[in-house]
This record gives sequence, structure tokens and C-alpha cells, in this order.
Amino acid sequence: MTAFTATAALKTTMDAYYRDLGAAAEQRTAPVAWCTSVGPAELLRALGFRVFFPENHAAMLGAARTANRFMPLAHAHGYSQEICSYLTSDVGAHLAGETPLTSFGLRSTPRADVLVFNTNQCRDVRDWFEWYGRAWNVPVIGVRSPRSLEVVHDDDVDAIARQIARLVPTLEAVAGTRLDPLRLEQAVRASRECSDLWEHCLQTAAHRPAPITFFDGTVQMGPAVVLRGAEEACTYYRVLLKELEQRAHDEVPAVEGESFRLYWDGMPIWGRLRALSSVFAEFRTAVVASTYCNSWIFSALDPADPIRSMARASLELFIVRSEQAKEDYIARMVELYDVDGIVFHDCRTCPNNTNSRYGMPRRLTERIGVPSLVLDGDVNDLRCVSDEQMRTNIEGFVEQLADAKLAGGSAVG
Repeated sequence: MTAFTATAALKTTMDAYYRDLGAAAEQRTAPVAWCTSVGPAELLRALGFRVFFPENHAAMLGAARTANRFMPLAHAHGYSQEICSYLTSDVGAHLAGETPLTSFGLRSTPRADVLVFNTNQCRDVRDWFEWYGRAWNVPVIGVRSPRSLEVVHDDDVDAIARQIARLVPTLEAVAGTRLDPLRLEQAVRASRECSDLWEHCLQTAAHRPAPITFFDGTVQMGPAVVLRGAEEACTYYRVLLKELEQRAHDEVPAVEGESFRLYWDGMPIWGRLRALSSVFAEFRTAVVASTYCNSWIFSALDPADPIRSMARASLELFIVRSEQAKEDYIARMVELYDVDGIVFHDCRTCPNNTNSRYGMPRRLTERIGVPSLVLDGDVNDLRCVSDEQMRTNIEGFVEQLADAKLAGGSAVG
């Protein structure tokens, strides 16, 4: 994975976020809200909450390769091995009384005063939050989103905006303050700026050679996830963007000798990020873009219309859209980043963010002439991952691309 000078600032930014969160939870300096990763974080920040994102915590467990120690504890509480391994690893870690947040000075995951979900990504997040709500006897509230939208219509936006507005009285009661429209406007403005900066960072990979890869992006996206709506995220991405633009100008590659460019669709395999990055680099292949990292781009956010634009942004997310809308999106990304192939991660416990099970890879290949590879795995459960099989499949796919290049044609014949 690529060494960026900006990473020092990233570590400082993330450390400050977690320590502030820990102080709020332990010293009661501010109320704490848990929020799903693409939930209404701007609303929570405007009310003065310190916001915790348990998917980020679960990803840390996956990256540390400790998730498989904890998941059986959640399974023993009746949570299936087939459901989201983010949920089961996080709940299991809580039951075990362990967390990687100790490296930031926290003794445990921060106890929530309220848990706020949005089911735009999946139903599991609601079940996840309700487990903690029962354990701590605190309110669990949220937005119940439609799925598989071909087009986002105004009435869809209106329905979600009404649900977001209905969250306000409960949140005000927990926070002990009234919602200040100016603070909400400021939070949405900061969130939109963060989104734009993060998008510009990712789009530097359209340059040849790419200065950043998908694997780098999964690390660099931290502030976009946990500090959405806060100026600290914008400050960091200005630093990163400057470095990436300079690397692109100087043609400093993330992958030495870049010969092939790929697009990654689906969840990361957190426990194998570095290993996969090394395998692709060995074959001079840069995974230059992904659906996953782009999921924290919220171009619909508008500080002049905070709640309604938050509603629209939540519905325009890739994961909420229909198969046709998703195919159209990936086709645009293939063109923008000039990729040679698409990697689909078939994530065992995350069907909602797996797009290889209903014919999409074949349809895209027939439509745009770009070949695809499906890798079996999981976001956290490494029992679903075969390192040998993945390496064999990646090597074979790159050889297919190389043969096509030598023949001067398409890898799909």
C-alpha cells in the first residue's frame, strides 16, 4: 500500500476524533449518538452530539483480523452466521469486553445516549442498533428507506425528509437543546465540502499512472466516514488532495510499472487489504476506483435546504439503487477511470453490497466489453476467504488481460 506524507496528519485527525469521543462518553462532556455510516450525521452534529459509527469499529476488528474470535459470541446469542459479520463481530467484541479503541485511550466502545439508523444500506443496521438499545435501555430511532430505486423522485425525497424531521424531537430531548437551523446549515455545508474534496482525491486516480489505489482509499477515507459534517475532515482532505495532485503531476505511481487498471465493486476484505494490494501490485495492476470508497460522496447535499438534501443524498447512494441504475453507474466509472476490468467481491455475509449474484457481471461485459472477475470472500469473516484461490484467480485474470493486450483486442473476445 502507498506511503503518503499526509498519513501523519490522518493519524493525528483520527486520534483526536476518538479521544474527544472517549472524553464525551466517560466524562459526560457531551451527549453521544451512534449513527449508521450513511445515516443523518449532520443532524446529530448540529445538536452537539459526539457521533460514533460502529461500522468503522467493525472494520477495525476486521483489519486487525480479530473478528473471528468475537463472532461466535454473537452467534451464541442467536445471531446467525449468515448475517452481517460487521454486526456479529462488533456485538461479539462488546460481549467479550474488548475493543481496538484502547489504542486511542478508550476503555470500551462509547456508550450511546441514542442510536440512530438509516436502513438505506440494509436491515441489519437496525437489528444491530436495537441490540444495543435493549442492552443499554436507550432510544433507537431511524429512517426506514426504500430500496432498488430506478430513479429518485421528489415524492421519495419528501417521504425520507419527513422521517428525518420526525427524529428531531427525540434527539432534542436527549441532547437537552433545541435544533439551531444555522448549526444544521453549517454541518451540511462542511459535509458537502468534505464530500467534494474526497471526490477530487479519488478522481486523481483517473490519471495514468494512478497516484492512489482502492486499497489506499479504504485507509484514507477515515475522516469522510467519522467526521462527516465537521471541519476537521475538510482540513485533512485539503492536505491529501494537494499531495495527490502533486503525485499525479510528477507521475509518481501507487503501483510501480502500472500495466492494467481495475475497478472494485463491493465491500473490502478488511483482513486481507495489504495482502491483496501486494498481489495486484506484483502483477503490475492498479485497482484505481471502487464503488465502496465512492459511497461517501454526497453531491446532493445543499446547506440551503439541509433536511431535504440530506434525504436526497441518502437515496442517491449506489446501494439504494436498482440493478439498472447500478450498471449505468459502473459503466460511467469504467469510462472515467479507463479501466481494463472489473473485480466483483461476492461478500458472503453482505448480500446488500454484493452485485455479482443476479447476472450483473455478464450484462456489463456484454454492454461495455470489459471483462470481470468474481472473488469469493467476506468483509470480516476470514473463514470465507481462500488466499490461494484468490491469488490463482487474480493471476489468471491478469493473464487474460495481458493476452488481449498483446493480441490488440478485447479480453472478452
